[in-house]
Amino acid sequence: MSSTLTRLAPAGDAIRDAVAPRRRTRVLALPEARWAAVSLVLFLIALPLYLLDAPAWAWGPLLALTYASGGWEPGWAGLQALKEKMLDVDLLMVVAALGAAAIGQVLDGALLIVIFATSGALEAIATARTADSVRGLLDLAPATATRLGDDGTEESVPSERLAVGDVILVRPGERIGADGRVLDGASEVDQATITGEPLPVTKEAGDEVFAGTLNGTGALRVKVERDPSDSVIARIVALVEKASHTKAPTQLFIEKVEQRYSVGMVAATVALFALPLLFGAALRPTLLRAMTFMIVASPCAVVLATMPPLLSAIANAGRHGVLVKSAVVMEQLGQVDAVALDKTGTLTEGTPRVTDVRPLDSSGLDEDALLRYAAAAEHPSEHPLARAIVAAARTRNLDIPLVEDFTSAPGIGVTATVEGRMVAVGSPARLTDGRAIHPAAAVAARLEDEGRTAVLVEVEGAPVGVLGVADRLREEAAAAVTALTVLTGRAPALVTGDNPRAAARLASEAKITDVRAGLLPQDKVTMVRELEQAGRRVMVVGDGVNDAPALAAAHTGIAMGRAGSDLALQSADAVVVRDELATVPAVVALSRRARRLVVQNLVIAGTFITGLVIWDLAGALPLPLGVAGHEGSTVIVGLNGLRLLTDSAWRRALSGNGQ
Repeated sequence: MSSTLTRLAPAGDAIRDAVAPRRRTRVLALPEARWAAVSLVLFLIALPLYLLDAPAWAWGPLLALTYASGGWEPGWAGLQALKEKMLDVDLLMVVAALGAAAIGQVLDGALLIVIFATSGALEAIATARTADSVRGLLDLAPATATRLGDDGTEESVPSERLAVGDVILVRPGERIGADGRVLDGASEVDQATITGEPLPVTKEAGDEVFAGTLNGTGALRVKVERDPSDSVIARIVALVEKASHTKAPTQLFIEKVEQRYSVGMVAATVALFALPLLFGAALRPTLLRAMTFMIVASPCAVVLATMPPLLSAIANAGRHGVLVKSAVVMEQLGQVDAVALDKTGTLTEGTPRVTDVRPLDSSGLDEDALLRYAAAAEHPSEHPLARAIVAAARTRNLDIPLVEDFTSAPGIGVTATVEGRMVAVGSPARLTDGRAIHPAAAVAARLEDEGRTAVLVEVEGAPVGVLGVADRLREEAAAAVTALTVLTGRAPALVTGDNPRAAARLASEAKITDVRAGLLPQDKVTMVRELEQAGRRVMVVGDGVNDAPALAAAHTGIAMGRAGSDLALQSADAVVVRDELATVPAVVALSRRARRLVVQNLVIAGTFITGLVIWDLAGALPLPLGVAGHEGSTVIVGLNGLRLLTDSAWRRALSGNGQ
């Protein structure tokens, strides 16, 4: 029984309708299903004629057509494999059916063909769901988008022709044509298909939007920031498609054994037929027993035991924003027993935010007034700290006045005239020339001891307050750390190039006790090697260029995809597209469940084969019952593996119940 999954359609071929639901392959669209249906219908017409002792000319041609329609495709595939000096079990099934017909068991042979063809059709339909689940993502992307010219003219263009820098208009109720950022307009966007958020999210100027998400009641002008082929959806499909063509070590081992097993099975069948004849056994029952043995001993279910669970897990993870690059990786994820987490951009959001606003008592300013002065002076600057201060002022709905005489000194700070007053914002050490008696020095020192970056604000040369800026811990970080600890039996380690104070503060918030700070890229690799030498299988999660060597060196590397560097994305074995840290333990749990299903499948297949072979050798196993048992086990194994395609399987993994 072939275990090859249906190939995924290329990304360009999958984009069809502007608002297309997730599709499933129609049953009769598969050739295996069509031929199986023809074979079954012909058999059902011939069966009553045969049982009622009608003339052979009435049922004979119908059964012959049953053999032809149900057996030609696997027979031809088996002959092609034989040309390559490979023994395909499909061919053995067809030979067994023809052998049954040769000794007068015409109806039994036809039944074998029908059950065999039906089993193959069910397998093809079930495995096609893996491709459907991924291809359905691209159906969400609209076929066309409205591109705006420099003069404001509108042009309808295919979405795949959009380029980075294009500006598109998204009207109410339309799907967004590309990943980008809102230039102007406001609306609520339903992005459940990408982020899983149950409620629409308000989008305004500066917010990121994704291809395929559904716009609400407002109109948006969006600047395209990713090529359509590199959108979140397209990356999921491309990587999952690539992964679907890889084979896990378990599968490769099974396929290696399969050829030797099949040759041995044929030799045993010949011996089971020839030896009794040498001792005077009757031809018909001997041949029937040998053919039954060949059928029930075929390793169809064993061959199908491995890949459906792993590929189902890959497809499911891909639908939820985790791109696992191969079946090898999906199998390895479940073996992880030690985790190393990067800090900036992994445990944290990777964007500095104002955490403290501390006006000095002598300044006469409140928090809003202090932040307003700082934001006004920093507004023209492009520095990340400046953007954080301006964003904090906007969050408080503060009016940011225009400034004059803006100057910026790298490493020191900025100065500007705000409402006629000279305002300076920058490093406390540089602005104060290191004077410890400076009134703001104590406040700045306390903030820095807490792991924050201190920013001094002066008005007319006098200190008025200090701002604390820090990279904020992701909301799900602590829960993800706990989940990884439960999964691996060992608390994750924090590995970062940041200073020890900042690392320790963040580690305490994330409930991490093993903190390794001030590491260079080579130091992270050394740490991974040390853990591996201690017998650990290490998973590294990171996002930056400095994480790439450790990602490549680890047993498994996972990159945070939204802000991750290209080098990190290429070095990693899996990518978290949406930067949701909670999906990391979820995909590990999903991998472990996939590995358990592989073991279950191998046990099921082995039990059926052993039981049926013993029955045939020690008793008298009827051919139809042997066929039903063999093909039934194949279908059970295939469907059992495909259980991981369901959304409930992902929810269980996400909640920690999928271990």
